[in-house]
Amino acid sequence: MFVKIQNIKKTFVGQPVLHDVSFQLEQHATLSILGKSGCGKTTLLKIIAGLLHPDEGSVVINDIKVNEIIANKRDIVYIYQEPLLFPHLNVFENIAFGLRLRKLDNNIIDRLVIEMINELGLKGHEKKIPTQLSGGQKQRVSFGRAIIVKPKLLLLDEPFGNLDVETRTSMQLLFKQISEIFGITSLIVTHDLKEAILMGDKFGFMEDGFLKIYSNKTDFIQDNNTGVQKEIEFWKNL
Repeated sequence: MFVKIQNIKKTFVGQPVLHDVSFQLEQHATLSILGKSGCGKTTLLKIIAGLLHPDEGSVVINDIKVNEIIANKRDIVYIYQEPLLFPHLNVFENIAFGLRLRKLDNNIIDRLVIEMINELGLKGHEKKIPTQLSGGQKQRVSFGRAIIVKPKLLLLDEPFGNLDVETRTSMQLLFKQISEIFGITSLIVTHDLKEAILMGDKFGFMEDGFLKIYSNKTDFIQDNNTGVQKEIEFWKNL
């Protein structure tokens, strides 16, 4: 397996937050983890990204144990709910930022960024700064900046939570398309049932720091703990 998370435990001020969390994820797949706020989802992402250290356990990416590798050397990109774009840079330069850090030839950067802008449906917005963009456009730029550097693993923390329903749906579909085109390996955490089902190839449910991984979508949907059955019944009886 490309990603192996093994026996992760984390406690804050004597309060266990993650209990022996383990899972595996193959390359070019997306794992959706559903869970309510405070269940430990974000803590797990931060440990994988290197922003927090686990009390126990290991993070293995492509057969390399990355626990002791600093965050900016792990080749993992973390996308937050807020796009967190550089306010002084336009769309083109925001997307190009990681490539410039890698000191690629300017002609190569221009080609890659233009291709990414076209894939994201941002043609014509290249020179706009973040304050001139809609919420959905900002998130597209954020995705472009993350994906263009071809990270080993992409982590998404409620990435569409601040978008309106219509924009959220279009961004979910766009991410699925972009993931397939660029062969992204990703982990998304969300409290939204529909989003978890739509975004994932594999599925997990987290509650009180415990993570359960399902062998397929049907098992995830049929487990009463996930709340999917309750949601279905609600709409049937409306």
